[in-house]
Amino acid sequence: MTLRLLLPVFCLLACSCGALAQVAPAAPPPVQIEVHLNQPDGLLHPVWANIGHDEPNYTNSPEGQELLRQLARLSPYAFRDRTHNLLTTGNGTPRLKWGSTNAYTLNAAGHPVYDWKIIDRIFDTYRATGIAPYVEIGFMPRALSSHPEPYQSRWPSGPLFTGWSYPPDNYAQWGQLVNRWVRHMATRYGEATVEHWDWEVWNEPDIGYWHGTEAQYNALYDYTAQAVKQALPAAPVGGPATTGPDGKGGAQFLRSFLTHVVSGKNAATGKTGAPLDFISFHAKGITHMADGHAQMDLRHNLEDIAHGFAIVASYPTLRSLPIVISESDPEGCAACAASLHPENSYRNTPQYASYEAELFARSEALAAQYGVHLQGYVTWAFTFPGHPYFYGYRSLATHGIDKPVLNAFRMFGKMQPQRVQAVSSGELSLAALLKTSARSQPDIGVLATRGSHAANILVWNYDDDAVSAASSSVQVRVNGLPMGTPRVRVTQFRIDDHHSDAYTVWLAMGSPQHPTAKQVRELKAAGQLHRLAPPAWIPVRKGNTDVAFTLPRQGVELIRLQWAAPQKR
Repeated sequence: MTLRLLLPVFCLLACSCGALAQVAPAAPPPVQIEVHLNQPDGLLHPVWANIGHDEPNYTNSPEGQELLRQLARLSPYAFRDRTHNLLTTGNGTPRLKWGSTNAYTLNAAGHPVYDWKIIDRIFDTYRATGIAPYVEIGFMPRALSSHPEPYQSRWPSGPLFTGWSYPPDNYAQWGQLVNRWVRHMATRYGEATVEHWDWEVWNEPDIGYWHGTEAQYNALYDYTAQAVKQALPAAPVGGPATTGPDGKGGAQFLRSFLTHVVSGKNAATGKTGAPLDFISFHAKGITHMADGHAQMDLRHNLEDIAHGFAIVASYPTLRSLPIVISESDPEGCAACAASLHPENSYRNTPQYASYEAELFARSEALAAQYGVHLQGYVTWAFTFPGHPYFYGYRSLATHGIDKPVLNAFRMFGKMQPQRVQAVSSGELSLAALLKTSARSQPDIGVLATRGSHAANILVWNYDDDAVSAASSSVQVRVNGLPMGTPRVRVTQFRIDDHHSDAYTVWLAMGSPQHPTAKQVRELKAAGQLHRLAPPAWIPVRKGNTDVAFTLPRQGVELIRLQWAAPQKR
């Protein structure tokens, strides 16, 4: 064959090979989710219904009050707020990582003066908005600090841990302050109300929040617990609110404290042990930049939780006590803005919402694995009045505009207490997440609950990496609907870049720092929980029905099924 005759053949082969090279890889098979409404799987507790923040005086700001009202309305479950600095000395003017109430001072004769006006404004806000306080007892008033100067924090331009972080120079007087505070709360709000508040002693005493020894913290706990119980015997007292137990310091301090309350000498009473009604510790993930994009580390957050549960489970007389993870977050600095720390860019986006869905499900799973009682975990996020729009603080809202993460809480609030069996072919095992986090592939997980005539199915598509990726096809088979049900009404709610996401809308506006009134209305509307489509009726055959959709990476979907009660004959 001549070269002229061979050329068309070579061209044909080359073109064929090129065409083959450009063929897109076959799409992965759809994720298959099976939900069994007739197979109960225990109760789903509202462990997520807690938030927190450093700045107590933000609580009763207009933005703070609006956010608290939103939280109180989003579910039938009681929402709680934890805040630092409730006993810190000052005039009540907040700044980043700082607040004050001036509850305790000394007069010219050196006698204690108790002033509850600022504290009352904060707690009156809780009562008015329908929020329950999770009361953190701290920090040290200037007049009681063993090292009072310098006192006020100037973070980030100066040291954070100043005179408010030191032990008292008089433990008995500290106990008297706490006792008077609890009695004042009981008088103002009623004993039956206050005795249901958790009273937590201090915050992260294993690091700079406490400039004392472990023994001094144990003494502080003894005097504080005694003061609370003398004022209101039924009020729950707990601690020690240490940092992540995955680290050496947090784990060692937690063990030391638990040993003290079981068998140590009580500094206030001289007896053995101390009252402990709940146990608290903190758990954090890590964020950093990887190959030019932000990357989260869910694994680290879960490891902290697992190690904390393991420590509690190792004390036979304590393992049945409620556990509160009084901070559980993707990283450790709520006031380190993503605008200055790009590794925290998740905060304005749906990725924060999908992370919270993961944390909700996996925290409960770890508690079941270790046989402990998880009462709740606190998302350390609130709002930051007076700062730029979408500046990237770890917050639920900005200038009264809800972020995508707040819509995750709205979804959680729609879940019923009765959990049912649900499995996803796209779900990573707990062991895999604890080993490699969600990086080799996304975690497409599911939680399902039901009531008498409705069910809710939560599905999320979480990945540690903030990168673009193809959406996943999801097919949900719902089994166990009441026999004779001909059809169900399906409503799909969605959080992604195009739904329930005011941040994307704000970016499209050109990121205005002085939005018009019309733009603010648009942003507030965009920040609400959106339906994917109008509700639709779909058929049921032999107690089964199917729902199919595509779920973007970092997207969260809530499917609500409703059906009529069977007709009586």
